[in-house]
Amino acid sequence: MYLRLLGSAAGGGSPQWNCGCANCAGIRAGDAALEARTQASAAVSADGRQWFLLNVSPDVRAQIEAFPALHPRRLRDTPIGGIVLSNGDVDACLGLFILREDQPLVLYASEAVERGLREHNALTRTLERRPGQLTWSRLRAGEAVPLVGAAGPSGLTLEAVPVPGTVPLHLKGLAAPSAEDNLALVVRDARGRSLVYAPTAAAATPLLDERARAADVLVFDGTFFRDDELTSLGLTTRSARDMAHWPLGGPEGSLRWLAQLPCRRKILTHINNSNPILRGGAPERDEVIAAGVEVARDGLEVEI
Repeated sequence: MYLRLLGSAAGGGSPQWNCGCANCAGIRAGDAALEARTQASAAVSADGRQWFLLNVSPDVRAQIEAFPALHPRRLRDTPIGGIVLSNGDVDACLGLFILREDQPLVLYASEAVERGLREHNALTRTLERRPGQLTWSRLRAGEAVPLVGAAGPSGLTLEAVPVPGTVPLHLKGLAAPSAEDNLALVVRDARGRSLVYAPTAAAATPLLDERARAADVLVFDGTFFRDDELTSLGLTTRSARDMAHWPLGGPEGSLRWLAQLPCRRKILTHINNSNPILRGGAPERDEVIAAGVEVARDGLEVEI
């Protein structure tokens, strides 16, 4: 199984268009200890020919162009056979509407995410202009299903694992909360190798812990290092936990959980532009590395 991290930043990317924090300003100034990042998404394949996107960020066009394996092979073509959504947040699904050209795609989503897209977003109609343009495939909690794309079976299976999260901001007051609003995605190949992709998580659950311990590679929520990361800068009144993200640092932070997992590789993604781990040489970055955890970068490739 092949994995490519197309983007590694939280919503807004890094630098974020309206942010002048130290990290964003440093990237713009060419600081060698920092690097630009697009919004979090990944691509996975069993054979290197048919690929599946795990979330589809607003930066998807640039991410496709940066990865030759996703380039068209004919006049009208894509190696992307399908898309899997872990949630309905803007930074996880807005790229769908950039892929609006008349191209068959298979979209895997929970009932809650599909309902949010089809019942509360008229733009979804641009993906369904003709029969067969978009095929919806339902993800159900705890159910492993074959991953089948527009080009047929992939050789991979997919399991959706509910993790603590929240209703997307644009659906609050319009949609009732569901246990399937936010999912970890477990992808397995025919040899039994597994990837857990969980870019947003407010906490671990017993099932997530079990799947993570069995995984060869875990890609996990690295959004914030501290719970008060944004409030201390005066940027918001909401803490990391208020936003349904599990901060890395501190005695109750996710880094302690990650450090004791036996996965071959543990990689942080969906990293907010404010997070000090983005800076090479920062004490927080060193703490992450000492725990045996990697900080993702755009374009990181892993063979599982």
